[in-house]
This record gives sequence, structure tokens and C-alpha cells, in this order.
Amino acid sequence: MDAGSGAELISVRIGGQQFALDIMAVREIRGWSASTPVPHAPSYVMGMINLRGVVLAVVDLSARLGLGACTPDSSSVVVVAHINGVPVGLLVDAVCDIIAVTEDMVQPPPGVGTDDVREFVQGIISTDEGIVTLLSLDQVLPTERAAA
Repeated sequence: MDAGSGAELISVRIGGQQFALDIMAVREIRGWSASTPVPHAPSYVMGMINLRGVVLAVVDLSARLGLGACTPDSSSVVVVAHINGVPVGLLVDAVCDIIAVTEDMVQPPPGVGTDDVREFVQGIISTDEGIVTLLSLDQVLPTERAAA
């Protein structure tokens, strides 16, 4: 995110926490619908859906962030985002708000002795409602492995 002159983020709820996604990566927000499982996919990949002729993976963002698997229900939402040029569905509990931020509002993530936090967390934003974690979407998808 280049928030030098200001940027807009979409805040989503996962469990009881709020996270923010760069609005420029988000293409669509849709309700949850059952997905088709993908054989041998990582545990955080819920499956795949057909979105107007484009098949895309649906990632359980809670599981991917190490917060435990989500059990989707009728209030769950899939945020369709482009991550590294690939359309991906991100399963979240709810979409909350649009947040306008400037770079001085984003603080670095706290040091907790592991680089894993910095892989997924781009920054922390303190709001009147509490702390919002700005996610780095580039790390949501697993890195491609060379075909054997």
C-alpha cells in the first residue's frame, strides 16, 4: 500500500478482530456459497468457486493467518481480490467499513520474535474502535513450487 497521499482500506472482521485490506486489490464482495474442494490443497483453502466463468480458489483467511479455521454460515462473506495478478476469494466473517488512512496512521507491527508476523502484517492502525491489522495480501497465497 502506498499511503503517502492517503489510501482507502476495507476493514473486515475475522473472529473478534478487525483486519484491513488495500481497497485497490479488492474486486468484489459476495455472500458465501459452498465451494468445491480442491484435492491435496493446503488446509486453509476452502475450495474453488466459479465466478462468472472464472474459477478461483477460496482461502479461509482466519486459518491462513493462524487464527483457527472458520465455519462459514449465511452471514460469511467472500472478498474477491487480485493477489499477485491472480483472482482469489478470501472468506471472512463480515465486511465492516471503508477506512481512509494516511501513512502516518500506519504503525509497524510489534516485534514478537518471529518473521511470520511481518509476512502477513503490513502495519497496525489504531482507531477509536480499537486496533485494525493491515494485512499484506502478497503472502496469502502459497508460493509456487517448481513442477516435479
